[in-house]
Amino acid sequence: MSARDQLLVVIDPVARRTDGESVRIAKDVLGAGAGVRVCLPESPEEFTKALVRRGTRRPVVVGDDAALLRAVGVLHRERALASAVLSVVPVGSAASAVRLARGLGVPVGAVAAARAVLEGAPRRLDLLVDDRDGVVLGDVLIPPVGAVGSGLSGAGGSGDAGSGDAGGGERHPWLRTCQSLVRTLAVRPSRVVPGGPSRLRVEADGVTLVDLDQPVEGVSVRPGGAGFARVEVHPASVGAEVAPVRARARSVTVSGPDFRYRADAVVTGPVRSRTWHVRAQAWGLVLPR
Repeated sequence: MSARDQLLVVIDPVARRTDGESVRIAKDVLGAGAGVRVCLPESPEEFTKALVRRGTRRPVVVGDDAALLRAVGVLHRERALASAVLSVVPVGSAASAVRLARGLGVPVGAVAAARAVLEGAPRRLDLLVDDRDGVVLGDVLIPPVGAVGSGLSGAGGSGDAGSGDAGGGERHPWLRTCQSLVRTLAVRPSRVVPGGPSRLRVEADGVTLVDLDQPVEGVSVRPGGAGFARVEVHPASVGAEVAPVRARARSVTVSGPDFRYRADAVVTGPVRSRTWHVRAQAWGLVLPR
C-alpha cells in the first residue's frame, strides 16, 4: 500500500456529537479502501497536534466548515500547505455548517464524500491571506454598519479573536470549542440587524475603487482563480440604482471607521484596516475526478 493510501482521519468532536452515524459510515468506507489511522481530538490543541504529527499520511478531516478552516489554518501556520493535500468529509449540524465545503466541490453525504477521498484527485486552489496571517477559503463579506448579527453562520466574535480558527493564532481556543458546542445544541436562524451604509476606502492593487466620501452598501472579496481575487463594491444608491464596481486584484485593502467583516463563517472586528493577498494555488483539496 502506497503512502497515498495511508490516511490520517481526524474526526472533529462536534461531528461526533451531532451526527455519529455519518462519522461511522465515513470511517467504514475509508477503512475499506485504505490504511486508516483514526484520531479523535477533544480540543483545538489536540486537533493541531494530530495534523502536525501526521508524518506521511494524507490528512482527512471529518467535520464541518469550522473544522476544515482550522485544518487549513494549522497547515498554513506550519508552512505545510504546499506539500500537504487535504481531504474532507463534511459532517455538520445543518446544511449551513458545511456550505463552504459544498461550494468548493466536495460531495454531499458521508458515502459520496468518503469515496471522493479514495478515488478523487488533488486540485490546487487559491487562498486569501490577510495581514494578520489569517486564511480565507471562500469569501470576505463586509455588510453595512450594524448589519452583523449574533445569528450569523459560524462563531461570532469581537476584535481580531474571531479569526483564530482560520489562522493568525488561536488566542481563545477553548472559547471556540464552547461556541462549536453551542452550535450543535441550538441552531438558530440568521439574524441581520438593520444598519446604514458604510464609509470605506477600497483599494485593489493600490488603485482606489471607492473612497470615504462614497457610502457603500457592501463589499465582497473572493478568490477568483489564476492568482487574482474578485472584488465587488456596491455603492449606496439614492433613487436610481448604482451599478456595482468590480475589479480583479492580487491585493485588496479595506480601511475606514470601525467595521466588521465575515471571512468564510467567522465574524471579525471591529477593525479599521485589513489587507488580503491572493496566494495562487496555495493549498490542495481532493475532489471528485
